[in-house]
Amino acid sequence: MTPEVAVDLFRQALWLTGIMVAVVVMPSLLIGLVVAMFQAATQINEQTLSFLPRLLVTFLTLIWLGPWLTTQLIEFTDTLYRSIPGLIG
Repeated sequence: MTPEVAVDLFRQALWLTGIMVAVVVMPSLLIGLVVAMFQAATQINEQTLSFLPRLLVTFLTLIWLGPWLTTQLIEFTDTLYRSIPGLIG
């Protein structure tokens, strides 16, 4: 295995990891921003108010996009396993 191939595999794995994390975290960040704007507008300074909506949105995102995320991970792993003979020899 050449260093270029190793770097390419690492790049693909890092890209997939970034996509998977972004898909789960971005909706939570947007809901957190909306709740923070609501708290600023109403001057409610309750720290626990933003926790439940973010938790629910993250949970719903995992339920809705979980199959797609799992499919992407399985495809990457399958591609990696199938390329092992070519990487070794």
